[in-house]
Amino acid sequence: MTTYGDLPVPYTEIPYFAQLALGAMAAAHERGYMLMVMPSSLSPCMWLNTPMDGVIHVAPRADDPVRALLRERGIPIVSDGRPPEPRCGDAWVDADHDAALRLLLDHLTKAGARHIGLTQPLHDDAYPHLIGRTYASWCAERDLPALVEEYASLPDYFTTERDAVGRLLNRDPRPDAIVGVYSDSGHNILAAARQHGLRVPRDLLVACISEDPDYATTTPAVTTVSLRPDRVGDEAVDLLIALINARTGVERRRLVQPVLIPRYSTRRKIEKKTASDLSMQVRGHFVERPRQDSNLRPRD
Repeated sequence: MTTYGDLPVPYTEIPYFAQLALGAMAAAHERGYMLMVMPSSLSPCMWLNTPMDGVIHVAPRADDPVRALLRERGIPIVSDGRPPEPRCGDAWVDADHDAALRLLLDHLTKAGARHIGLTQPLHDDAYPHLIGRTYASWCAERDLPALVEEYASLPDYFTTERDAVGRLLNRDPRPDAIVGVYSDSGHNILAAARQHGLRVPRDLLVACISEDPDYATTTPAVTTVSLRPDRVGDEAVDLLIALINARTGVERRRLVQPVLIPRYSTRRKIEKKTASDLSMQVRGHFVERPRQDSNLRPRD
């Protein structure tokens, strides 16, 4: 299992990659295999000589040298994420990013948002390109303007994404909701909203694609979509073992469905609150109290 070891980013501290690695390790051990996590920055000699039955290549990038070396050895490869330059016969497991973003955009629309902005990272893996394409399609289907601000993703996206949010918030008209697609995006959007004196969710709805558990306790708690990396890791191991054992009829491209986790940051906008419309917040989530039926009486 490879990571971007040559980049100054602690990938094991990012919730998505941490859960992916743990899920893949558990799945491998259950099937009688050992899984090692190795950085892509290992020397070519190591990749050419280290004994291995197969490799799960995490988030492959364009012109990644590891893929060429493994192909040279004839090592079975399964990519976590779609290769930027796919070839016939490539095997990969990925979260359904199209479904993930549409879950958020549709949820925000139901919450009352009409101008939804997107912060889009610039990176050479497939993920931001798939996200950008889905967002453009979703806007076109509804005849809505695409409100996108791009930012440099690595190595300092934690600061530059806030600048991108600031540019969105300075637009006229200003977006009434903003979506981010990286683990720290929700924190960056909340920080930029505070700098602009905006209240969430009253003035701005906030949501992101992330596995970060801290979003359940931020102020306010932030709506997220989980890409289910533990499930991605499990599927990747299952597919890799099938390739190692040369099984026939195996589906070489698999999508894992995301899960929406609604929280207070996207609470539905209500023009006039009444007693029956009051919402209560429960551990970072919100639920609507049902309307009382005047014909129903509580049990004695």
